[in-house]
Order: sequence, then structure tokens, then C-alpha cells
Amino acid sequence: MPTPPRALAALAAIFATAAVSSAAKPLHARIDRLIAAGHAGYETQVAPVSTDAEFLRRVYLDFAGTIPTADETRAFLVDTTPDKRTRLVDRLLAGPAYARRMAQVFDVVLMERRGDGKVPRAAWEEFLRTAFAENRPYDGLVREILSADGVDPKARPAAKFYLDRDFEPNLVTRDIARVFLGRNIQCAQCHDHPLVESYKQADYYGLLAFLNRSFLFPNANAPNAVLAEKADGEVNFVSVFDKAKKQGTTLPHMPGGKAISEAAPPKGKEYKVAPAANVRPVPAYSRREQLARAVTAADNPAFARTAANRLWALMLGRGIVNPVDLDHPGNPPSHPELLDLLATEFAAHKFDVKWLLREIAQSKTYQRSSEGPAGDTDPPPERYLVAHLKPLTAEQLAYAASQATGQTDADRVALGKTATEAGIDARVAARIGPFRAVFAGQPGAPDTGAITTLDQSLFLKFGPSVRGMIAPRPGSLTDRLGKLTDPNAITDELFLSVLTRPATADERKDVTELLKAAPDRPTALNELVWALLASAEFRFNH
Repeated sequence: MPTPPRALAALAAIFATAAVSSAAKPLHARIDRLIAAGHAGYETQVAPVSTDAEFLRRVYLDFAGTIPTADETRAFLVDTTPDKRTRLVDRLLAGPAYARRMAQVFDVVLMERRGDGKVPRAAWEEFLRTAFAENRPYDGLVREILSADGVDPKARPAAKFYLDRDFEPNLVTRDIARVFLGRNIQCAQCHDHPLVESYKQADYYGLLAFLNRSFLFPNANAPNAVLAEKADGEVNFVSVFDKAKKQGTTLPHMPGGKAISEAAPPKGKEYKVAPAANVRPVPAYSRREQLARAVTAADNPAFARTAANRLWALMLGRGIVNPVDLDHPGNPPSHPELLDLLATEFAAHKFDVKWLLREIAQSKTYQRSSEGPAGDTDPPPERYLVAHLKPLTAEQLAYAASQATGQTDADRVALGKTATEAGIDARVAARIGPFRAVFAGQPGAPDTGAITTLDQSLFLKFGPSVRGMIAPRPGSLTDRLGKLTDPNAITDELFLSVLTRPATADERKDVTELLKAAPDRPTALNELVWALLASAEFRFNH
């Protein structure tokens, strides 16, 4: 029997009301709903919400790049107000450590630990730190980077993405596609991708066409080189699999997008600055300037999608599209509706990075424990049933070790009345080098930190950098521990300082027995600190 029109209208009204109600909910609530949707038995398989100690350490590492002090941990654990997690998130996002942390993250994302031949590292890091301290919209930051030419000394740091790749056109094309569009199209340089049907050779060269007229002036070897551009030059390509060797050509376009039409300038008006001996040419029409707009344009959904996916992976330890630079139909997102929602909301909120990270941090999905329900030993990682273990980056490890050992506090004591947060941070930053040498990824490759090496284990167990941090000095952890006599007080200070959690009953017993039997108490305290620093628990964000 057909449904009466009046009933259909009523049903439509109900569905419309439900849709509006869903959209009115905060993003973090919608995240949790979409993660749970379609997963049979979700509530019985998902991990409980993390303990306060677990959440505290996790969010500090994600937003501040370090761990909290023992006193900060004590204060958070005894706080009984229901909104304390949200207040903590807001405090960390408003703090100076957030900008430093995001500068470190995006340095690795954008430069993949390449060298500093043309733009000094300090200037580049300050450029990124300032951008995140000011919470510049992410699309605006990317446009600034992709339109930079390095000519203005004040704006030169933004050009590092180009300059310290020596503006090698194929390398820059590949990395723009990977970093900003989520497509590793390197294999499409010589032919359509053999394994990914949607990665076409014409799209590779459509992206290259934005860049093929540009070059380094006066040459690629000059440390003060800047970008210059010709007014002409097209890209041509031939598939190595085409026996007929038919030549293709293309105008600039985003992968899968429409070609950008170009109006030819009047003859004799091709340049703002005409090429000549020792003169940097500047064309009247710049394809490279069009690239910055095209990548971040509203009609290029891959940009918002890739950015949202990267920020999700930063927080959750795994992309909704995973790996984050292999977005194609053959590698679909684990939660398509969620990825669409994140991208849409990120764009609607004007690419506000803090806003998106805050919403993710407030979700139950982010706040899940890393320990699942009893008996569930192998949950599928793409379902986000438990928190993923994330290896600490080289920078996180250096800052966390400095905080855990009390070196940060010792620096404050040493500086005395002249101590400032910037001055203390400069001292900690100076210790990063050895950690980067051992824990950072290879230059030019994604820095996943997924592989633990023998060198890393030896560094933590016997390396002078770590051992030097443990040595007692005024304000350090071993100095504080040496002034305590009660084994329980020592255990509390030790575990809260290094692992951001109270000790278990067995751990308390072990520490008490070790101290009781130790002939040399200072050495025993040093070894206790070292043992926790070298543990797998310290090495991971969980």
C-alpha cells in the first residue's frame, strides 16, 4: 500500500530535523559516532577511555612535544572537575610549546630532514613557529610557501621548500603531490602508474607544468640562489610503454582537475623584468604563482582532504587513508564519511589548525586507552578501537628526556634571575642534535619512527647524552631524589617525573628493596632513573 503524501512529508521532516540535529553537535561527538558506525559489537570491543595519567602524558606529547612535570601531574590527577581535560587541551594549545611542537612536526612533513644549504635552519624553524603561534590558516601558510621565491630576505625562509630541494623540477613535483595532495605519483613520471589506475602520467606533467618554466638564479649551486621564471616553455611527455612513442602535452592542472587556461600576453609584454646577463627574469604571467592558488583552491578537494588526514594521523597515529600519501580508490579510507566530514569542517573553519586539533583531542576516539578489553589481543588498527602506540620523534624524546631528568629545572636554577622560557628552551634545543642523529629518519624519506635500531637502544642505555642528563645538579631529578629519605616518596617522584603515572604496588616494592640493598645510594638512584628512561614505556606515546 503506498505511503500517503502527508506521511511522506512527516517522515521527511523527521529526517531533516535529525540531520540538522546531527550537524549541530560538536565535531568531536560526530567523530565518535562515525568511528562506531557500521562496526558490529563496537561497544564491547572498544577500549575504555584512558586514565587521567595516560591522557595527560599523551596530550602533552602531542601538543607540547614533551611530558609534564611531576607537580603538574599531581595537580591534574587530584583535580575532580569534570571539564579538566578540555581545560588542559585549551591551556596547551594557548601555550608557547604548542607553536614549537607544530614547527617541529611540519619541518619534518615539509622538508623530511633535508639539509640546510640555502635557508638556515634557525630562520626556517622561526618562520614555522611564528606561523603556528599566530594560528595562521593552513591554506594561507601553504600558499605562502608555494609562492615564495626567496628574493626578499625577510620572506626568504618560506622558500626553503623549493630552495633546499635545489628546485629540481621532478623532485618538487613529486613532493608537492605527496605532501599537499596525498598522492605519491612518482611512478607516473614515465608512464601511467602500473598499480594505481587513477595516477596518470598526464596528471604528473600537469603538475610539473606549473614549475617547468622556473629555475634557480643565478644557479643551483649558489647559496643565495633565488627563483626566477621564463615566460614560455611547455611540457611534453611520452610513455615508455607506448611503442608508437606518441608525444603528449598538457597545460598546468591539478591531478584529475581542469587545465588552467592562459591568456598570452601581448608581444613584447611577456616580462615585467626581461631576461639579460646577470638579470633575474620576472614574467608578466607566472605559472608558479598559479600553483599556490590551484593547490589550495576550493575546487581542489584533495588539499583539504590531505591536510585533515595528516592532522588526524598526527593525533591518532594512523591516517584514515593510510599511508597518508597513497590516497586513491584502491586504498580507500577506513571511514569515508569521517574523512569527508573532517575535510569539510576544516575548510569551513578557514583551515584553523588549532580548532581541528582541539576537536580531535576532545573525542573519545582520541582519548581511548592503549589497552583494549581483556581477551582482545589483536584489534584491527584501522578501526581505532584502542589508542595506537606512537614512537616519540627525535625532538619529543630530547625534550621529554630533559624534562624527565629535571635538566629543564636545572637550567632554570642555573639561569637564576635571568631565566626566561625562551632562554630555557634554547638550552633544551641545543641537546636535540644527538637525538636527531640517532632517532630521526633518513633525509628525503617520511619520518615514521616505526623501526627501532640497535644504535637507538645503545644510545638510551649507554649514550653520554642521556647519562649526562641523569647526573645530579641543582634542581635535577637525581638531586631531588637524593634529598628524600622515604622510599615511597622517592618512588612517587621518580615515576611521576619520568613516566607521568603513579607506581604500581610491585614497582614500589622493587624500588624499596633496591634502595635497601644498595651499598651506594646515589648510584642506585642514577640507575633507577636510567632504567625508566631506557624503557619501552618512555619511548612511546600511548
